[in-house]
Amino acid sequence: MTWYKKTTLEIIEALQTNQNGLTLVERDHRLAEQGENVISEKQQLPKWRKISKHFTDLLMVVLMVAAILKAISGDFAESGIIFAVVVINGIVGYWQERKAEASLNGLKQMMGKETTIYLHGRRKKVPVASLVAGDLVVLGPGDVVPADLRLMATHDLVIEESILTGESEPVQKQHHMIDGETIIGDQYNMAFSGTHVESGSATGIVVETGDRTQIGQINQALQSVESQETPLIKKMKQLNHQLFRCIIALVLFLIFFTTFRYGFAFSGLFSSVIALIVAMIPEGLPAVLTMILSMGVKEMSEQQAIIKSMPSVETLGAMTVICSDKTGTLTKNQMTVVDILSAEADSLERMIDIMTNCQDIKQTQTQTAKDLVGNPTEKALLQYAESFDRPLQPTISQLPFNSAYKYMATLHPIQDQQQKALLFVKGAPEVLLDQTTLTDQEKQSWLERGTALASKGQRLIGFAYKEVATDHDLTHASISDLTFTGIAGIIDPPKESAIQAVKDCLQAGIQVKMITGDHADTAQAIGKQIGLKHTDQVLQGIDIDHMSEAALQKKVNHVDIFARTTPEHKLKIVTALQKNGEIVGMTGDGVNDAPALKKADIGIAMGIKGSEVTKQAADMVLADDNFRTIAHAVKEGRRIYDNLKKTILFFLPTAFAQGLIVIIAMLLNRPLPLTSVQILWVNMVTTITLSYALGFEQASKDVMHRPPRGIEEGILSAYSFFRIAYVSLLIMIPAYWLAIQFDGAVLQQSILLQNIVIAQAVYLINCRELLAPALNRGMLKNRALLLSFAALIVLQVIALATPFGQQILGVQQLSLWAACHDLCERLALVHGS
Repeated sequence: MTWYKKTTLEIIEALQTNQNGLTLVERDHRLAEQGENVISEKQQLPKWRKISKHFTDLLMVVLMVAAILKAISGDFAESGIIFAVVVINGIVGYWQERKAEASLNGLKQMMGKETTIYLHGRRKKVPVASLVAGDLVVLGPGDVVPADLRLMATHDLVIEESILTGESEPVQKQHHMIDGETIIGDQYNMAFSGTHVESGSATGIVVETGDRTQIGQINQALQSVESQETPLIKKMKQLNHQLFRCIIALVLFLIFFTTFRYGFAFSGLFSSVIALIVAMIPEGLPAVLTMILSMGVKEMSEQQAIIKSMPSVETLGAMTVICSDKTGTLTKNQMTVVDILSAEADSLERMIDIMTNCQDIKQTQTQTAKDLVGNPTEKALLQYAESFDRPLQPTISQLPFNSAYKYMATLHPIQDQQQKALLFVKGAPEVLLDQTTLTDQEKQSWLERGTALASKGQRLIGFAYKEVATDHDLTHASISDLTFTGIAGIIDPPKESAIQAVKDCLQAGIQVKMITGDHADTAQAIGKQIGLKHTDQVLQGIDIDHMSEAALQKKVNHVDIFARTTPEHKLKIVTALQKNGEIVGMTGDGVNDAPALKKADIGIAMGIKGSEVTKQAADMVLADDNFRTIAHAVKEGRRIYDNLKKTILFFLPTAFAQGLIVIIAMLLNRPLPLTSVQILWVNMVTTITLSYALGFEQASKDVMHRPPRGIEEGILSAYSFFRIAYVSLLIMIPAYWLAIQFDGAVLQQSILLQNIVIAQAVYLINCRELLAPALNRGMLKNRALLLSFAALIVLQVIALATPFGQQILGVQQLSLWAACHDLCERLALVHGS
């Protein structure tokens, strides 16, 4: 309901209350009817369901079926090994993909525990949870607003609402009715649950509690937004389905072919099919992908980007749009004086005196602006004045800032003139100019100069003074005949690093859009300064309210600046971009950003100035609050994706080569060339050992000079399928031909196993680059490559030269001299015949 549009009498009538508050009986009745003033919690998935989803992957299900069939046939050793592979993959997936679900707790912490209300006309402290619509609440400095209130009376009330609006500038409140539609940030007669009272006091009637408050609605949006499936997970599922269909087709073909062609016995056919399934499923691939993503997480943490969900590492590299909050993300979140307009040198000196003394947050000369707590505008003026080292003068009397008059005034004695004092005034330039002795032409000149600063998005503060008697009665009526000294332009300026980061993102083909609760002029000025692409038009929240989903979906492609937005607007913008096929990253630091962060493909929270709720809803936290860190993270994400692709292209030809060996053996009616355990040794041990090195490959030189990959682009292209088939044949034909030149099944299996591993090692070097020549200086920079080769040699020695390894794998020791001598004799016999 639009409570801000109602008068105080209409509010009292609508809520059936009065200026003495509700009675105890009425409060109890309403509490039973409305429920407690608490935020409801969405039921979480039980832990067993979170764990079980990691065992329902299509290929893992196929492996479990294979393990069960092996157990039924009595081969418990191989069955146990296959089951162990599945369990290890599932546990790794669960631990690495856990994501914080504590957003609700963060929101609850923002609400106080007790508040003061009027009960039977007397003040009484009650639990915040017991508040009901119609309660009359008392607010004072330092209070957390306990529910959504329609203010009834205010006394210089200033409330900090950044958790809802994202803007650091506190809001001066009043109790008068507001005409027309307006957004949360402009509802000056409302106090919202979870916001903080900076100064002043007020009374207000509770109009909304619990989930009906603005912060409650944010919670509802946060809980209703489903977590987005990352592009990597989508594409890996697609790859799994492709592999599954390929395996099923081959199995069915071979069952029918071998049964009708050779009349295979069930036991032999059964073992061959299990071996084929185990061979063609790259069991070690999930573990290696997890390992590479984990290394990416570690690398990003060293660059101040904390990743909470591992697949998000890859998503960063796929981002096509970054939607950024303005305050604290692109800007410094620190109001700063950037322009000064003064008539002459003497006027500037007087302006500095007014900045130094016409304020109420600095009490001693030794205090610095950085140490002060209070209004950001006053802090900005004091920080600017510090470099001039003007003295802090005693204050005789003061008129605090009032939103109705739009200025504040202070009275200070003049040294060496006991009967005289200086009246300092600062406030809205147009108001102060009306109280000066300037001509209309001079006033218009100042206003035009001020308008030029305002067009840059700056907030204008005017300064004036006059000389009076020390016993001057400081009232609003006495503010006249002032001498105007000048105007200061204040703005929250952009970070230098953000300007460079935007440039880097645009160069990498990533759109940058700014979504803020600030005014359109300020947003447009900042957008131009940081180098956004489309800055001619600003889309405001009220415009979005009157647009259909289709219209917004079309508009978001051509607008980069969105102003006066609410959490609902941010959510709509992110959704519209996603419907356009964009991979959306959303940055922010306020509670108001949390639903959009969770909806985005990757949510990015600020670590220093970000709220706890935002951090918990995000996928990544910037520990240094630096937008440029995102550009570094994008580069790292693209490097990780390239290395993941190299790893997949390394795994699949090996798996397919083993599958082809089993297929050829079945088609030629020959004994099974490799057992399931030997195949698992290649897939789970040697392949993982080698592929680990690919995770350390450096980014290519063009990684940030190419556009994001297409959203429909699969992990495997047509070239990738050709490469997999080609390499599979290159591995399979020589390895199998060489093995069958020797007598004895165990010897053949030992030679075949060793041949495949050697071929893997050679192919690993080729996989270092997707298209460029693989033999380059980069090999020497990748120490993990040499370590992988060394580890492989050790593992193969254990497998083939130790009794333990020989017994587990069913192989025998190979003598290179004996093998070469035997092969030469066989080739000579073949040549002689």
